[in-house]
Amino acid sequence: MPVLSTAAGLHEILALLTAQLRPDANLTAEIGFLTEVFSEHSFNSLMKIHQKLQQFVRQGPTPALQSAAALAEDISEELQSGQNNNDMRELMQLLAKPHIQAVLSAHDTVARKAFDPVLPPMPDDLEVEEEEESMKIVRLVKNKEPLGATIRMDEQTGAVVVARIMRGGAADRSGLVHVGDELREVNEIPVEHKTPEEISQILAQCQGSITLKLIPAVNEEDQFNETKVLINAEKALHKAPRRRLRAKVHVRALFDYDPSEDKAIPCKEAGLPFRKGDVLQVVSQDDSVWWQAKRVGDANLRAGLIPSKKFQEKRLAYRQKKANLEQEKRSKRQSYDQSCEKAGLRRSFRLSRKDRHANQNEEKQTEQKDVEYLTYEEVVAYHRRPNDVHRLVVLVGSIGAKANEMRQRIVAENPNRYNVAVPSTTRQKKIHERQGLEYHFVSKLSFEADIQKNRFVEHGEYKDNLYGINVDSIRSIMLKKKICLLDANPETIKNLRTAEFKPFVIFVKPFLQEPKASTSTAETSGNDNVKELGEDKYQEMVQSAAYIEEQYGHLIDKVLVKGDLQTACSELRTILESIERDTFWVPASWVRS
Repeated sequence: MPVLSTAAGLHEILALLTAQLRPDANLTAEIGFLTEVFSEHSFNSLMKIHQKLQQFVRQGPTPALQSAAALAEDISEELQSGQNNNDMRELMQLLAKPHIQAVLSAHDTVARKAFDPVLPPMPDDLEVEEEEESMKIVRLVKNKEPLGATIRMDEQTGAVVVARIMRGGAADRSGLVHVGDELREVNEIPVEHKTPEEISQILAQCQGSITLKLIPAVNEEDQFNETKVLINAEKALHKAPRRRLRAKVHVRALFDYDPSEDKAIPCKEAGLPFRKGDVLQVVSQDDSVWWQAKRVGDANLRAGLIPSKKFQEKRLAYRQKKANLEQEKRSKRQSYDQSCEKAGLRRSFRLSRKDRHANQNEEKQTEQKDVEYLTYEEVVAYHRRPNDVHRLVVLVGSIGAKANEMRQRIVAENPNRYNVAVPSTTRQKKIHERQGLEYHFVSKLSFEADIQKNRFVEHGEYKDNLYGINVDSIRSIMLKKKICLLDANPETIKNLRTAEFKPFVIFVKPFLQEPKASTSTAETSGNDNVKELGEDKYQEMVQSAAYIEEQYGHLIDKVLVKGDLQTACSELRTILESIERDTFWVPASWVRS
């Protein structure tokens, strides 16, 4: 009989076997039966299907996505906030159909469960102690990603228990590990008398299949009852109106965070690093200290730990208080030393006590003021609809940026689309000036009355005359369906952050090239940039830009580095067009009523 290769399919082997059958007097009927069966078309088709399935199993397919249902829900939400055209409505209707949702749900179930390793059968001679009657063995698949669970030591019993389950992690996807489960073994390694840090190190070193030996936090009956409650609650949510299904919370981070440098985080590997300005989706706030969140746009499905808003504010308050105490000590020491130099020790002691009381009273008054700690700001996706008023565009320029030049050129090019807010002043009108064009000329009494009514977004005094931008000047432009370009100081941004204006803040800073330290007179005369920008002016411009970004960076939507005027204006036009067209994350208070 010819030798077949190992890659030969079962149907090929049967075909060869049929060809090798020889008639025999004693087995004529049997051979005829086998020949008939092997030659049957449907039988050969089944063999081919069997071969394909075996190839499919050997290839070990992995799903490209494990959350198709969640992705479809996110798409539906994005479509609701976007422009409402026929294609979008049709897609929303398709995604809302029950059979489409059922297919997506079935896909996710297969993607998360079908390829998990099968637990081996329990040996018959396994000795089970009485306390292990409720023991469960969980086998998880862990590649390069963390396990997705944190542990802690119970202070009373000393047992190692599961503290939290990270959404989307391996432990969460299995559905077999729960908060409160007591951990006994990791890959047959007992964890008794080991610290959580040592156990975390063991888990971090494990790759592939991990077997956990756990004592459940609740018995099976409680789990069954809990499952029924969750199912009933889920059904109730599906029957509820759409507006009550707000389970996702998005926040913009107002600070940088690196979990590897956070001594308070329970598990550094489970932390989620982020930068100031990143938008995070908070998926769990069950823990009052550590939230679970994912970065918007991140392909990683596993959530990570971030400090909660309340916890981060407490930390910042503690750091501020500590810094104030250090400053107070330095001030006391400096005051004491200065007093000792001017007078005798006894007199200086009395003076320092007076100074101390004065400083304490001043600090108490400072502490009584409201302190804003920058942590998170809740945001929602906003897309301007055709009937909405245009968003206010605020240009904030550092020293040397000359943002007003850009604003004037944009308005001059398209006065029917853009306009500037006309300021008010108390100075006398010049001959060539017209009321309401260059300025709104008002009396000092009227100007001060508007200040008391908070009708100015910003105001100041110059050469004994008052100048300011009245809020009515901005509203008049918005009522004309035009885009108002406002050149403002950074301190003004907070006054403008309202649902009425929805300001888009553009920070304009100059393109700076550090001047050479040693430049001869001849070289300087041939280089206008170096001639105009000396070392002192350069440092002043650098410090101005750095200060604005540090103090007001959390309020800025876009940074524009200004080189030559023409290129900068071209970039500004692109930004202005995107404001009208694209979707942006804005404070939730601007959209919700």
